Amino acid sequence: MDMPNVIGDWQDYQSDELAGLRVRVHSLQKAVPPRGRDDDAKGLTYVSFQVTYENRGTEHYGIDLSRHPEHVDVRVGRDGHAAFVDIYGSERIRGYNLYPQRRVTAVIYAAAPAGKLKQVDIQISPEIDDEATFGYLWVGGLGVHEGSTHASARASAASRGVAGEVEQFLKGSTANDA
Repeated sequence: MDMPNVIGDWQDYQSDELAGLRVRVHSLQKAVPPRGRDDDAKGLTYVSFQVTYENRGTEHYGIDLSRHPEHVDVRVGRDGHAAFVDIYGSERIRGYNLYPQRRVTAVIYAAAPAGKLKQVDIQISPEIDDEATFGYLWVGGLGVHEGSTHASARASAASRGVAGEVEQFLKGSTANDA
């Protein structure tokens, strides 16, 4: 991974075995799980986000995104403190056969101190066809504009907040490498 994705971006898997499979983390917002708050999240602010897999290939894939922390890791704040991931309140993907031209979405709930939710890092590392896969990372935060999520555009074009800062940093590091 050369650079992290910004929440809202699609990420294509870069292997021949997973040709046509892509993933997106999107719709970060304050929300409480429909089953209610977990006792371990007392005093924390809940957020939710969606993880969508899309199969644009010709083969089907078995997707499993159900265990924490192996499959979903959420970090918050400048120092990357672990957030509480509510696996019981979340709507996960467990052993799903994703056929060509189809999508599947999970809704994940996490909780952290409200002040740290301005910067959120989400790493998704599912099992695909019963094999652990590389974890892709998305960055964003509450109040950060997701922007356009078309295949040719990056949501990181937003000029404010964490997304804008990440884009500027990456542009600067690329210019320094040249």
